Amino acid sequence: MGCCTPNDKNTSYSSCCASDSPASTHETVRAGYAKIAESGTLSTITSPEGGGCCGSTAGKAGWTHEELADRLGYSADEVAALPDGANMGLSCGNPTAIAALQPGQVVMDLGSGGGFDCFLAGPKVGETGRVIGVDMTPEMLTKARNNTDHYRKTTSLNNVEFRLGEIEYLPAADNSVDVIISNCVINLSPDKPQVWREIARVLKPGGRVAASDMALFKPLPENVREDMASLVGCVAGAVLVDEYRAMVEDAGLVDVVLTPKPEYVAALSQFEDPLYKKIAAALPTDTTAADYITSLDVQAIKR
Repeated sequence: MGCCTPNDKNTSYSSCCASDSPASTHETVRAGYAKIAESGTLSTITSPEGGGCCGSTAGKAGWTHEELADRLGYSADEVAALPDGANMGLSCGNPTAIAALQPGQVVMDLGSGGGFDCFLAGPKVGETGRVIGVDMTPEMLTKARNNTDHYRKTTSLNNVEFRLGEIEYLPAADNSVDVIISNCVINLSPDKPQVWREIARVLKPGGRVAASDMALFKPLPENVREDMASLVGCVAGAVLVDEYRAMVEDAGLVDVVLTPKPEYVAALSQFEDPLYKKIAAALPTDTTAADYITSLDVQAIKR
């Protein structure tokens, strides 16, 4: 997947990759996350290069997945109650979005993986609500569905389901979802504007999106963007913050609030996460990964 660097002001950063095949990008990501589902850690597919923006090599960085979740602001009690294997450290931070959920809401999680955020969201929306996880990787879907029995037994709730699908074409009706959440996933899509159009389509009027994702303060060197380990690790597909805002607004969503959290990337770099160590080596002298890459909280509303 070769990406260029825009050479004029009329060329967007992400459009430089327009010649890349969306199908091949999907297959690269799908294959990578299938291995994550089988092993429970991203380090198996990027070793020795490392993990990624989503805390994927927490162990190599000196953290357990539980410690990483705590660093991101998730409740230790909530995480401890999750089914085994739901927390694979694939998070760049979404606890505030989950904490704001209300009973009776229909919630959709884009790129739900092993069900981490879905199982945390379920008790928030209660027995009158519904949580729908969407993932394109069958192995992840199997893992999440296998985890559902544990969730039902421990919560006495039957309000979480998982659907196979790509986030560019969501398996949901128009105007059917109150809240869309997503955790470190949208940046992986080869057609991010289409993802945001789909988000706008399935949200009810007045519905909201509350996502965490990865974005860039400034363009990464091309050799970093070409690295497949970086793609699966949520870095190579990230776009500039201003371009991210434009995609959300162009989809018709309003009241867009983007909150960068560069301290997350700085922390992974500090603990020498292998992927960020590799990125740092490719960057100009006297710069760090946190100068380029940020975790980004994204909030918006459907008019």
